[in-house]
Amino acid sequence: MIKARLAELSADIYGGKLELREEREVWSHFEHGADIGIRGEGPSAAEAFAEAAMALTAVVTEPGSVTASNKVQINCSASSMELLLVEWLSALVYEMAVRKMVFGRYEVCLSGLSLSASMWGEALSSGKHQPVVEVKGVTYTALGVGEDDNGIWTAQCVVDV
Repeated sequence: MIKARLAELSADIYGGKLELREEREVWSHFEHGADIGIRGEGPSAAEAFAEAAMALTAVVTEPGSVTASNKVQINCSASSMELLLVEWLSALVYEMAVRKMVFGRYEVCLSGLSLSASMWGEALSSGKHQPVVEVKGVTYTALGVGEDDNGIWTAQCVVDV
């Protein structure tokens, strides 16, 4: 609608005179560096999901700096393995933000397209964890879950920081 209106108004008045302007696009794309790809690998899809969560932790802080003392449970489901990965990691980002915690240990159980996970962590401390960035969301960019010919599962996507 805006583009059609701009085409109708292809003339602007500047300083009292009529100047015809060339029609142009009013939207564009631009590059930015606010995304990080994460990947988890393992002998099962559940292990790959747990390793993807660890990769998410590593975006924020060194996973070895996290004391796994407080347990949090997450349950989610989706219509595909790829969407389940997004749901899982999005739930993790939510828990990190709401609880102001970082997690350093994950146990994931998959049953079909449902996930049940336990994760252990502690309150985020800028002195102890020296957080690098905050993960804002999980995207569908480079989203993939699959098993290779050697039986190794990979779960990956890009997160917005």
